[in-house]
Amino acid sequence: MKLSEQTRWVRHEAHGEIVLNRPEKGNALTYAMLEDLDKICEEARRDRDLRAIVLRGEGDRFFCTGGDIEAWGSLTPHDMGRDWILFGIEVFERLRKLPQPIIAAINGHCLGGGLELAMAADLRLCTARAKFGTPEVTLGMIPGWMGVRRLAEIAGVSRARHLTLLGAPISAQTAESWGLVTAVCEDQEALQTRTAEWLAQLSGNGPSAMALVKGLLDTMHEDMAQHHASAVAQAAGTEDCREGVQAFLEKRRPTYTNR
Repeated sequence: MKLSEQTRWVRHEAHGEIVLNRPEKGNALTYAMLEDLDKICEEARRDRDLRAIVLRGEGDRFFCTGGDIEAWGSLTPHDMGRDWILFGIEVFERLRKLPQPIIAAINGHCLGGGLELAMAADLRLCTARAKFGTPEVTLGMIPGWMGVRRLAEIAGVSRARHLTLLGAPISAQTAESWGLVTAVCEDQEALQTRTAEWLAQLSGNGPSAMALVKGLLDTMHEDMAQHHASAVAQAAGTEDCREGVQAFLEKRRPTYTNR
């Protein structure tokens, strides 16, 4: 399996490890990385000896800061909805539907599309310094990879409103109290230790039983991909979104006109 240099897949004895490998860019997601994740999902789906998967970001500052603005900021609304959003949703859904349990070991800030990716995992734990947020509205954009719905399912509608409308991050401790993560670790070493403990437990469980449990839990999800893609394309076509992206690239405060 050939991957870009932006993603690594490490196959250990009983588990696999997905590493987002753009630490200099906050491990922001590119189209190539989405393609990498798609290939990894296909290989993992066929691997009957694989018991669990760990998902993490390279470095100790960022898990993932979301979709790379330079990757999507210049797309037309049509291409945005079709090539970036729908493909991203499909990849995240394939990841979420894998028979193996997935642990998101959140080693740093987890923002925007990075939080959407983490919510595709079954279990999430993080370091105490990690922050969580959906800052898309500050760019005149919205979470596109099913993040609004996933947040409402995991944390509740009122908390989803808080994160997605304010656009401000929350602490690891708040994320734990909201159910976004189920464990907060003091530092990187503690994160690695707890992840290893969870992997040992998962590896000792019946793989077919865990896959069946995941299948039962999956029945709560409805297919909202087209609706999300349409909403993102609409947001991408606004003058406010173009201003938000341009302001980000120019490192200035955006001026929105509600157009």
